[in-house]
Amino acid sequence: MEYLLLLLGFILLLYGGKFLIKGGVALADKFNLSSLVIGLTLVSFGTSAPELFVSVVAAIKGHPDVAIGNVIGSNIANISLVLALTAIIIPIPVRSNSVKIDAPFMLLVSFLLWAFLYNHGLARWEGALFLILIIGYSAGLFKFSKQSIQDKAKRVSIEKMKLWKIILLLILAYLGLAFGSDLLVDNASIIASNFGISERVIAISIVAFGTSLPELTTSLLAAIKGEMDISIGNIIGSNIFNILVVLGLTSLIKPISVDNRFLQFDIFWMLGVSIFLFLFILPLKGGKLTRIKASILFLIYCIYLYLLFFNNL
Repeated sequence: MEYLLLLLGFILLLYGGKFLIKGGVALADKFNLSSLVIGLTLVSFGTSAPELFVSVVAAIKGHPDVAIGNVIGSNIANISLVLALTAIIIPIPVRSNSVKIDAPFMLLVSFLLWAFLYNHGLARWEGALFLILIIGYSAGLFKFSKQSIQDKAKRVSIEKMKLWKIILLLILAYLGLAFGSDLLVDNASIIASNFGISERVIAISIVAFGTSLPELTTSLLAAIKGEMDISIGNIIGSNIFNILVVLGLTSLIKPISVDNRFLQFDIFWMLGVSIFLFLFILPLKGGKLTRIKASILFLIYCIYLYLLFFNNL
């Protein structure tokens, strides 16, 4: 039964990603917003909903390793698995805003998380600060990211949809992503537990992979459809949302204690792949995430999983 429910979870995630991409792009076009802004806000929040649900429930039920491991593992997988596989299939050009604003902000909040976790926990005031930061960041995006004439000219042909249809698509997408991730995470954890794997390893690998599937399906579909801004913007935005919103809300509801192994091993891999991504999308103009760079990121992810499972780290 666990395997059938796991398969159902995959199907819901795939269709959820498809509806989210279609509705997100249509909404961007309707309200004259750039697809980059939609990727960094609406789509990112939607694909981060599974992480939010899992981390909040885990913290409330007294499983802090799942709450924190889910976010750290998802951020590692988003860059070195999701974005890497997307760029291996279709190399991704990078706009200057991603280099000048979004990626540096992702690095900032990642190092801020490391600093906050140094005392082996996340307090309520730290969660509140995370939420203040995401409100300011989102407000800044909408204020300074008006769609340019050039952006309009380069936009791919979009099917015009009525607002009610867009909203319905987005609701179906969020429901599919939430329920699909819930099914996948629960049943993957049950299957993995049968092999005697620790809760931390399950959270940072199996659970994190499950909650990163929306990012994978959304980014791949975005790249195939030519919406490259949503593809890379979705990953950067999701990592920012995972830290500021998921951990912010979770620690605000219930402070999170942190296992020392996260500080000694996992957090450095998250910081490392974030730095690699920033370096790989340079220079400020004409940057591109090529197949070679993406392959390096994917190799890093494989090494990380090997050390995690076979070196007992």
